Amino acid sequence: MTPSIQQEPALQPLDEYNQSLMSHVHPLDWVNPAPAARYDLVVIGAGTAGLVVAAGAAGLGLGLKVALIEKSLMGGDCLNVGCVPSKCLIRSSRVVAQMREARQFGIQSPDAIEVDFAAVMQRMRRIRAEISPHDSAERFRNLGIDVFLGPAEFVDSGAIAVHGKTLLRFKKAVIATGARATRPEIPGSAEAGYLTNETVFSLTECPPRLAVIGGGPIGCELAQAFQRLGSQVTLFHKHGHLLDREDADAAEIVQKQLLQDKVNLVLDCILEKVEIMDAGKVIHYRQNDVINTVVVDEILVGAGRTPNVDGLNLEAVGVNYDARRGVVVDDYLQTTNPRIYAAGDICMNWKFTHAADAAARIVIKNTLFSPFGLGRSKLTDLVMPWVTYTDPEIAHAGLYEREAKERGIETNTITIPLSDVDRALADGETEGFVKILHKRGSDQILGATIVARHAGEMISEITLAIATKQGLSALSGVIHPYPTQAEAIKKAADAYRRTLLTPRTQSLLKLLTKFS
Repeated sequence: MTPSIQQEPALQPLDEYNQSLMSHVHPLDWVNPAPAARYDLVVIGAGTAGLVVAAGAAGLGLGLKVALIEKSLMGGDCLNVGCVPSKCLIRSSRVVAQMREARQFGIQSPDAIEVDFAAVMQRMRRIRAEISPHDSAERFRNLGIDVFLGPAEFVDSGAIAVHGKTLLRFKKAVIATGARATRPEIPGSAEAGYLTNETVFSLTECPPRLAVIGGGPIGCELAQAFQRLGSQVTLFHKHGHLLDREDADAAEIVQKQLLQDKVNLVLDCILEKVEIMDAGKVIHYRQNDVINTVVVDEILVGAGRTPNVDGLNLEAVGVNYDARRGVVVDDYLQTTNPRIYAAGDICMNWKFTHAADAAARIVIKNTLFSPFGLGRSKLTDLVMPWVTYTDPEIAHAGLYEREAKERGIETNTITIPLSDVDRALADGETEGFVKILHKRGSDQILGATIVARHAGEMISEITLAIATKQGLSALSGVIHPYPTQAEAIKKAADAYRRTLLTPRTQSLLKLLTKFS
């Protein structure tokens, strides 16, 4: 038995909740097991992809020997510095927004809404700690997995070293080391200091003035949340519109909402440098060939992710990778070394927890249950939904119209505004829509975008329809409870059905009535 060499935990403050979290995801007294003679599967990285691969393989009851290696925190970004803490903050910030909206519902709210930011963050740490046993080292050991805490590197095509000395020999290996926030290439930013998703959730005081760099999903979500929780947020984005990869109509609604929340948007800009002065951190930026400045207390970087390929010694085992794009895999998630696979943010454009989960299931099948490559599953067969958790949310699945055009597919679009949906009117949530893209001349659903306060809860119906090749006619026949906002999906399907009511069809129907 070899004790793991522990690193100082990055999560602060070390209150009872973070101590509880650490006791589960990186216990300081953890003792690494003596390695087996050979493992069927060794997984590097205990984020979502790694955890699902390890648990899935070990939980089949086949007696497979599985090892899981994690150098930092079990649960990866999602539990510790990603999905869980960010959604806790977003939930608190929505309460603030709902209190401000209360008067329109006949509820008298105080003129000044007081936010106890320290309590907001404490609640986040408590919930994170409550969830952490599910990803704990102890739980995975109890599943029959050999859990090793410490850095890993490949020694050769059949062995991985932990801490540079403990050798784990394997038949197959999986790289699931994830990604981290990309460092900004802005002169002076390192000297001034900045926050990323790895450090922002350690705050205990709300920054009075906060700069957010990046107008993608992460930047928009956190900019809106911090603005509502008490910061004056300035959001910098290099393009002329936020969420520029999203449906333009959807992005426009979110951009207007951020402006309504009084987020200061600086678009089409280039960040020149950062300086530390008595007044705070001074950001110099160029916009329309004019240099301007903004003074802030903290800078949050939310632009881009960098794959964690460093230190793995991938060259020694013939695994190709790119420092920006990550490990190179084929459609079966196999690397250039046939014994080594990868899953999750380390190798995929879809950098979502649910995408890592789905990819992990592909890896389990392809590494263990596809002899001679027979019956392997493909990554491109997945229908991947995603959600931007702003308020309102944007949820999407399938193709965008521009992607369909690139593939030469002729399309039609059906859009149902939420202002046409009774429940949305009752909820006072009419800013949004359901937009469904279908193949011209067919009810085949190619893609969909939903903008609504709970769009993420609505998109799965359409994802299921696309994945199972159910068309708009099938959705039209599904009874939707009234009143719900999801009724907009049925309205879209019914709108398609009405397009089939041509004069010829009407004549046929009229004939049928005569014999009925």
